[in-house]
Amino acid sequence: MSLLITDECINCDVCVPECPNEAIYMGEEIYEIDGDLCTECVGHFDTPQCVEVCPVDCCLPDPDRVETDEELLAKIKD
Repeated sequence: MSLLITDECINCDVCVPECPNEAIYMGEEIYEIDGDLCTECVGHFDTPQCVEVCPVDCCLPDPDRVETDEELLAKIKD
């Protein structure tokens, strides 16, 4: 499942450079995650890097985008 960023985001910018798939971008008010690009870092890291670095714990699984590891791996940018 891809991740999403909640409205608790403080726009600290630490998650953006950590995303191996460049799925995090600035939305209208806070950072957002492109679910078509997010792989929860499957294929790159053992844990989602945005979750690891977020100081306010606002990067959460998106319940509307349940995906298998195989589906997540298929989204990895070459």
